Amino acid sequence: MSTGAFEAVRASTARVVQEARAVRIDDERLDALATELAGESFAPNDADPAQHRVGDDASTLAFVVTLDAINFGSGYFPFLAKEPGRSGYLTIAQRVERRFRTAGPWSPTQLEQLGSADCAALLGQDLAVPEVAELMGLYAAAWNELGRFLNERHAGRFEPLVEAAAGSADAFVRDLLRMPFYRDVADYAGFEVMFLKRAQISVADLCNAFAGDGLGRFADIDDLTMFADNLVPHVLRCRGVLVYADDLARRIDAGIRLAAGAAEEVEIRAAGLQAVERCVARLRAKGVDVAARQVDAVLWSRGQRPEIKARPRHRTRSVYY
Repeated sequence: MSTGAFEAVRASTARVVQEARAVRIDDERLDALATELAGESFAPNDADPAQHRVGDDASTLAFVVTLDAINFGSGYFPFLAKEPGRSGYLTIAQRVERRFRTAGPWSPTQLEQLGSADCAALLGQDLAVPEVAELMGLYAAAWNELGRFLNERHAGRFEPLVEAAAGSADAFVRDLLRMPFYRDVADYAGFEVMFLKRAQISVADLCNAFAGDGLGRFADIDDLTMFADNLVPHVLRCRGVLVYADDLARRIDAGIRLAAGAAEEVEIRAAGLQAVERCVARLRAKGVDVAARQVDAVLWSRGQRPEIKARPRHRTRSVYY
């Protein structure tokens, strides 16, 4: 990544959209969506626990970074025991937040020592369910990785992680990419496609939790791209902005899982990201001062609506979303 991380994400996903065979963007539907979004406030999403303050600055920083280290697993979420009326992600986030409010943060050394049974107990999950057991193992591995990273590179503390970035979202993201679970990069037709979803959302969540100040101040925050997952593309598909080839649409509607890194999975994520880029351009042309991260937040919130959740979205088992 000799160029900026966010520039690399935009350039590589744009190339995917140019070459895609199974997914395309309907620009007329995109125009209609942009017109509709022009009336949005684009305020931070208070419903997302990852953007909440939890005690003092140090505890809030630890909470956001710790939660975002396991902000993945949507392909496993249908098997989770969930809070009433809550999605898989919101269930996990709420339970991690509850732990921080009652017992405070784990130290990096404690994170290194957590196992899948600890994760299951904390998150109220049953290890007898194979899919749940697999996800709890991945969560434990993610927290172990974070603990080692902080101990080895940042003196066993969370604050130096932000201090080392010196107000640069790009530098913060590049530092997180030293951990394999954050290196969200795919191969498509022989070239490297970068998404960096969880590294980027960690920056955005810190910015929102600290209202863009102190530990959440990043001068290049608006350079972030959309956080490419499976929910925002689903919302865009429901609005007709993303159009899938018939065979792909049938498989998704039937609940058939897509393999992580498969061409169609990469095309969906890339097309979703580029659709948000085009939407931002249209909104700015209308005089709306908005960034991709803010459009992403509005679309993600719409994805919680019952009519959107009732329609199947693509599922992939991945540590990246």
